[in-house]
Amino acid sequence: MSRPIVAVVGRPNVGKSTLFNKLAGERISIVQDTPGVTRDRIYADVEWLSHKFTLIDTGGMEPGAEDVILKQILQQAEIAIETADVIIFVCDIKQGIIDDDIQVANILRRTKKPVVLAINKVDDMRRENLEIYEFFSLGIGEPIPISAGQMLGLGDLLDAVVQEFPDEEVEEQNDDEIKVAIIGKPNVGKSSLINKILGEDRLIVSDIPGTTRDAIDTPIEVDGQRYVFIDTAGMRRKSKIKEEIERFSIIRAVAAVERCDVAILVIDANEGITDQDTKIAGIAHERGRAAIVAVNKWDSIEKDDKTMNKHLKDIGNELAYMPYAPRVFISAVTGQRIPKMLETIKTVHENHALRISTGMLNDVLIEATAMQQPPSDKGKQLRIYYVTQVSVKPPTFVLFVNDRELMHFSYRRYIENQFREAFGFVGTPIHFIVRERKEK
Repeated sequence: MSRPIVAVVGRPNVGKSTLFNKLAGERISIVQDTPGVTRDRIYADVEWLSHKFTLIDTGGMEPGAEDVILKQILQQAEIAIETADVIIFVCDIKQGIIDDDIQVANILRRTKKPVVLAINKVDDMRRENLEIYEFFSLGIGEPIPISAGQMLGLGDLLDAVVQEFPDEEVEEQNDDEIKVAIIGKPNVGKSSLINKILGEDRLIVSDIPGTTRDAIDTPIEVDGQRYVFIDTAGMRRKSKIKEEIERFSIIRAVAAVERCDVAILVIDANEGITDQDTKIAGIAHERGRAAIVAVNKWDSIEKDDKTMNKHLKDIGNELAYMPYAPRVFISAVTGQRIPKMLETIKTVHENHALRISTGMLNDVLIEATAMQQPPSDKGKQLRIYYVTQVSVKPPTFVLFVNDRELMHFSYRRYIENQFREAFGFVGTPIHFIVRERKEK
């Protein structure tokens, strides 16, 4: 099941970023394999009382602003609101209610989504705070006093948030259905790709980045296999503000990847892979989704016998953390290699759910450790007793060892490569959990 999405919204300077960082804690910077994804501080994984959810940060909302940058920030916040299951609306007790608060509250009421009202910068939680009652007039619900800076009241706030999550039993996916998120920058041909698969112009296609307003689910059956394609839109209108374009794309990608089985990163062959592509791909890798890299518009570029190898090399360098993702070169206009892409979706989906018996895993492990001795440090050598698979989607294995500190990253990668060579796992990340087992 996908994690609920919680958006933090409000006008500028009410303490949204402080609250976001406190709730995210150190998790915001712990991803070593995904350069440039979490450091943008756009989203983070949070856990509270066994509830796991994705927290999205937004820029300050100024509904009446004429400045083009402020308009883009407002639009980015509105997209976060649309994708969210629950919204935290942050206000500032020191400034009280101002006109922008009222306008943001009006926007939130129209969404019909659950909103938790957080009144920030309340320094003394013991004191009867009459100023809090002013915020009932926003018509959002009961205000919850917090101090993000001092980490006061955050437990009450999170309690209120998780109470609004949808019931886990509600979301039941058909096992025969593959949910595919089409992710990537605006204007790389995501909607055109889905239209070609459908054989009809179901989604609006335009040269303006992000013509499609919302993420759209499109069911289709091909050769007896049912798919649901999730199209992720970018911006509604053209903009030259690079940072805000990236925020739109990443918010959309987070929401789509949370719901998918397979993520297809679409890259424009004319541009090659970019830093923004790397960030978006990292979201799927972080969340352990099966992945494919599709280089679109392959029909529109000049090619020689070195062109494909150059693209493969560039993608390999930029996406060094996900070598498992197959690369396909396609054209959404001509339909080139789209049947192959559909076959690849089925393959990586099967590998994502692949379960290997403990006996077979340990046979490969014994052979791997015999070919390359485990590392040692200060006279003590790593011993791996056995391995077992504990879950799928992605395949996850527990390695039982004598000392976790001796399991170097490079040796873990070596074990991973041996498993891939033996069992395939094309298109899916595989995770390892290292546990110590004391010798008898």
